Amino acid sequence: MPELLAHLALAASAFLSSTLLPGTSEVGLAAAVARWPGHWQSLFAVATLANTAGAAVNWWLGTQLERFAGKRWFPVSAERLAQARWVFQRFGFWSLLFSWLPVVGDPLTLVAGMMKFRFLPFIALVAAGKAVRYGVLIAGLSAVT
Repeated sequence: MPELLAHLALAASAFLSSTLLPGTSEVGLAAAVARWPGHWQSLFAVATLANTAGAAVNWWLGTQLERFAGKRWFPVSAERLAQARWVFQRFGFWSLLFSWLPVVGDPLTLVAGMMKFRFLPFIALVAAGKAVRYGVLIAGLSAVT
């Protein structure tokens, strides 16, 4: 039962971390893997899928951005959006592999939606980048222990 709760908490943390809200899914994943190393595969899958789902929400928000832009509650500044748009235009869709990066990663997924980037390639690139990040984290943890 505690493992199930850990998976659910990790899913929530990973999802929220990938939206425009702040979060620390890496800490949650590291703590869960340290506590239940035999479940690293399922923890990896949950973190990757939930984090990718949060990015999909950002993509959708990006497709709707014109409706939300200028609202006081909108959590992304015009400056961060401009920075993400520049990165996306400069490096193209491959920049989505780096959507896990702090500061520019979440706005990149939003900009992909704004620019009407196709959803299936978006999900594939974002999931690949996030899976590599979590895989490196787990490999690093296993190397330390």
